[in-house]
Amino acid sequence: MTYKQQFIKFMVDNGVLKFGEFTLKSGRVAPYFINTGNYKSGAQLAKLGEYYARCIEDNEIKADTLIGPAYKGIPLAVTTAISLHNHFGRDLNYCFDRKEVKDHGEGGLFVGKQLCDGERVILIEDVMTSGKALREMLPKIRQAADVKIAGMVISVDRMEKGLESNLSAVQEAYKEFGVKVYSIVSMSDIISAIEDGTIPGKEYLSKMKAYRSKYGVE
Repeated sequence: MTYKQQFIKFMVDNGVLKFGEFTLKSGRVAPYFINTGNYKSGAQLAKLGEYYARCIEDNEIKADTLIGPAYKGIPLAVTTAISLHNHFGRDLNYCFDRKEVKDHGEGGLFVGKQLCDGERVILIEDVMTSGKALREMLPKIRQAADVKIAGMVISVDRMEKGLESNLSAVQEAYKEFGVKVYSIVSMSDIISAIEDGTIPGKEYLSKMKAYRSKYGVE
């Protein structure tokens, strides 16, 4: 299996990717659901870091520092930094934001690597639904230093248009901020994994395709 197929199976095996009928926060009724809160063990986190690191390598994203937006992005940035070092020989810095600026001790808004002008950074997140995390992070990053955003890496690109736009959150991030978002896998990859038998779920295939036809983007 490719690492994308392995990752999709990993999500299913760990109860992160489920099929059925789910009413989303948007009000849409989807035949699938992604719950990254089901990652909760050291073994899962270590493996997850390998997939993020592989995505960074596969897309040849060059950077100096990984940024993990609080809170979900913090362990993701840490495990990705470890995996990049252990598996690809790349020793990148990492940092994460505080919810408010610390005015004592070392001070500052970020914990870990203090950002510098000209530094290339990658944001590490779980999924992107509306782009809210990116909108909140960019002002903090730009307040700290004049850095170059090399990209944002997420686990799954839903390839789904927003409630008020025909663009997906990934497409809007590039249009609005010029930030390219890379995903380990996309919804198209998940549908393909069902079709080729990588994961079970053929009984949901028609509903997956119908949902994609109604709400999906290319």
